[in-house]
Amino acid sequence: MPASFGKATISKASISKATISKATISKEKQSMRILCYNVNGIRAAMNRGLLDFLATANADVVCFQEIKANPEQFDTSLFEQMGYACFWHPAQKKGYSGVAVLSRRKPDQVIEGMGVPAHDAEGRVIRADFGELTVVSAYLPSGSSGDHRQVVKMQFLEDFMAYQKALRATRPKVVICGDYNICHRVIDIHDPVSNKNSSGFLPEEREWMEQYFATGMVDSFRHFHPELPHQYTWWSFRANARNNNKGWRIDYHAVSQPLAASMKSAAILPDAHHSDHCPITVDLDLPGW
Repeated sequence: MPASFGKATISKASISKATISKATISKEKQSMRILCYNVNGIRAAMNRGLLDFLATANADVVCFQEIKANPEQFDTSLFEQMGYACFWHPAQKKGYSGVAVLSRRKPDQVIEGMGVPAHDAEGRVIRADFGELTVVSAYLPSGSSGDHRQVVKMQFLEDFMAYQKALRATRPKVVICGDYNICHRVIDIHDPVSNKNSSGFLPEEREWMEQYFATGMVDSFRHFHPELPHQYTWWSFRANARNNNKGWRIDYHAVSQPLAASMKSAAILPDAHHSDHCPITVDLDLPGW
């Protein structure tokens, strides 16, 4: 963390394709922007122009997932030179998982993990508090590699539900951003029929998402674009899926109800090509940012 930011407390409309341009990523002056991005390896993403993209993105808070590196393995000062205080929570396993929060405003507190050692060892959750606002960067497990990981995923979902409920009991104004590894509705996946038995679109996973939003969380993108089709945030590297827009919408800014009225806009930026995911943004009308 750069010395200029001091020390925070750390404990262990209808569009079919957005364009990255000044028009797309500009924001209202009084708004604050949270950008969420599964970079699928931050070192590779940096080699593909991630820093140039961030320089134009107007993001006040950046939430990364799947950084796949420890901070000493890449030049974190490049992000600090852009004005960000940086907080990294890598997995214990090298080259795997990991999340981060970057902010132009010094957080009052940063907390790594959700209090479940098995999950926290995988670097899946980091939280930053700014006054009354809490921002969480989360990378929920994938179950696509086999039955064992699907069991791990379902346990994580149960524990994460309890985590967010407990968090919101004391911090009601929350944005939980991240790669949830679940498509919520049929509209969120390019081929719901053939993927009906695929991890990430299983009935029990979709039901979890239904219950999650029913607890008082708002899907920011669908709040503004409830029936806009073909809007995805992840594409397989196989079969030219991205060029054919055969994707899944699995990345979300979930905004708690007490903050919902502050939302100004939400967007997907599919023309950012630093990862197999693309970035998403939500703009909030929050005085002081």
